[in-house]
Amino acid sequence: MGVELIALHWIYVVFIFLIIGFMVMRRDTSLICIIGIFLLAITATGSLSQSVSSIFNSFIFAITELLSTILVISIIVAMSRILTSTGINDVMISPFSKLIRNASMAYWVIGILMMVISWFFWPSPAVALLGAVLLPVAIRVGLPALGVAVAMNLFGHGIALSGDFIIQAAPKLTADAAGLPVSEVIQASIPLVFTMGIVTTIVAFYFLKRDMKRGILKVESLEGNAMLGVTGEDSSLLTLNQKRFFALLIPVLFGLDVAAMSILKLQGGDATALIGGTSIFILILITLITHKNKGLEKTTTYLIDGFQFGFKVFGPVIPIAAFFYLGDSGFAKIIGEYLPQASQGIVNDLGVALAHVVPLSEQVAAITLTSVGAITGLDGSGFSGISLAGSVATLFATALGSGAATLTALGQISAIWVGGGTLVPWAIIPVAAICNVDVFELARRNLLPVTIGLIVTTIVAMFLM
Repeated sequence: MGVELIALHWIYVVFIFLIIGFMVMRRDTSLICIIGIFLLAITATGSLSQSVSSIFNSFIFAITELLSTILVISIIVAMSRILTSTGINDVMISPFSKLIRNASMAYWVIGILMMVISWFFWPSPAVALLGAVLLPVAIRVGLPALGVAVAMNLFGHGIALSGDFIIQAAPKLTADAAGLPVSEVIQASIPLVFTMGIVTTIVAFYFLKRDMKRGILKVESLEGNAMLGVTGEDSSLLTLNQKRFFALLIPVLFGLDVAAMSILKLQGGDATALIGGTSIFILILITLITHKNKGLEKTTTYLIDGFQFGFKVFGPVIPIAAFFYLGDSGFAKIIGEYLPQASQGIVNDLGVALAHVVPLSEQVAAITLTSVGAITGLDGSGFSGISLAGSVATLFATALGSGAATLTALGQISAIWVGGGTLVPWAIIPVAAICNVDVFELARRNLLPVTIGLIVTTIVAMFLM
């Protein structure tokens, strides 16, 4: 059955359930994650000093992995502060205010735009492109920031990334592991991706509207500016024509970024870096023109404000991210080579073990692939476990005599929705930061719609095998 499960695997499983339980109860999970890291380390090493050191090392590892995301969010926020302070933001969003007239329209328009851009450039740069411009529009028409975060997250890191029809990185990994042509996996994934997407986004929209009617979710009139902590205090320093010029220049610059991404085939981190560099250029240009002699000092002030915001938002997430990284390659780098030699990482070992203990049938195969995908996604990276999903799909399909492509696609979708993703703080963080919502609240808000979506998609897959 592959690697025999040892104490480390069971400790990880127990703490996964504890973290989920505390999140459902709306309690902070940082302390639980730190205890989990310590117990994993002391169980593996037997050394108290090394276990205590592993807590610190896990934080360093998590920060290193998340640093590019922290940096681009901080820069986007710094740029947004100068746009809001000078009133350029108001001029920029005025055309969208005429297009997006109510909260429902804001949810679907932002979500669909996020999905389309994410298909071509992946979700991270799409979050940066859309968040700063469309978030204030959505808030002004009555959609809470949490609703914007849900729409961007489900459509981008959910639908677009789980299908990955254009870039095809995800289906390539699963297809290679399953020994299938990429085109076959993509074709099989289309009905499953859209089933999952339609069910999840509609359910999430229903819960949003319900909670807005009940008054659980509210939109304050100044929430858009309060998010950035500034008002239009420097609005008088620019003329209306200057504001209009910058309001036109900024979309043009970001449009050139999109063109460059397409021509140079930039995706993921490279595309995000281009967006971040453009944002710094915009920040410097507007600050120098607005504040003239004080521009040098003001540029630094805005950058400091952005970094303060970034680390304030990411601070509570670092412990939980550190714990989840132990489920994959992070274990050896943080604690050491203490797993069995044949181990593929804690979460992958758990997925293999599950696949070997269940009986064979089409129904059980579909449920197992969804479970394997979800388990491997728990390390916080939807891509780390999809090769395993492809391998397990091949095992089941060989035994059943059919359904290899459908099972492979199902495992891919499950892994990416959970870990790539909408539930684990790998992709939730940038969306939550841009929208200034609590990352754990966003995860809780996504939990039920995503769970319902996975159940319905698994049932659909049973009929397609």
